[in-house]
Amino acid sequence: MSTLGQLFVSSRPLSWINTAFPFAAAYLLTTGRIDVAFIVGTIYFLIPYNLAMYGINDVFDYESDLRNPRKGGVEGALLDPSIHRTTIWAAAITNVPFLVVLVALGSPLSWFVLAVSVFAVIAYSAKGLRFKEKPFLDSVTSSTHFVSPAVYGLVLAGATFTPALGLILASFFLWGIASHAFGAVQDVIADREGGLDSIATVIGARATVQLSIVAYLLAGLLLLGTDWPGPLAAVAALPYVIITAQFWRITDETAESANRGWKRFLLLNFVAGAIVTMLMIYWAINR
Repeated sequence: MSTLGQLFVSSRPLSWINTAFPFAAAYLLTTGRIDVAFIVGTIYFLIPYNLAMYGINDVFDYESDLRNPRKGGVEGALLDPSIHRTTIWAAAITNVPFLVVLVALGSPLSWFVLAVSVFAVIAYSAKGLRFKEKPFLDSVTSSTHFVSPAVYGLVLAGATFTPALGLILASFFLWGIASHAFGAVQDVIADREGGLDSIATVIGARATVQLSIVAYLLAGLLLLGTDWPGPLAAVAALPYVIITAQFWRITDETAESANRGWKRFLLLNFVAGAIVTMLMIYWAINR
């Protein structure tokens, strides 16, 4: 595969929408307009942000990825060592111009949120920080990757933070924690062979699955306290619970079987996203 092709796969195209949509939705629903900040922010969180997040991860996780049978496709690139330096440079070159523009368009508070978001991306994988090898902090940091674009969009747009909005963000954060934890289960064997710690390698595959189920349930329950039609979004949490619950009695030895659930999870993200989008449109029309 060409260098460009490897960088493309490394950026996880299937996950682009997971970071761009939260920013775009938060900004657009707050301001009601499509302007320079909306366009620049959406493009940034669509591609450059993901190249930095996943590209850095693929560079520093190379040794464990060699042992991981699911790497080398849409679930994660297996970058040739010869382009590791190129990947880091590509992440920097594609990110910096967007960050400069966003800083120019924002305020000190938006700068802080954006800094937290970018730091979480780097700290998760980069040597010397490696938050992904700090159990529980790994799931919190991963969730920050997806929730911070939404928070940034709200702050950049000058949104008023209400209790209902707080519940939505808390629910989103719990969803992110649950999703990362469940995703870590399938890599227990490869991570241990590669000498990597994670929430799943420390507390075990079964406990991690059960923790994920609880987090998904709590995420759904929090939405019941939001303004209408927010409570309807709680329904979107149920499929995640059902998929994860199928692995309730998984063991460390059978941890790789969780990949079946993870593939369903990737598809479910689009379905759940469609449901949430329709509810957002309904809210925007009737507010």
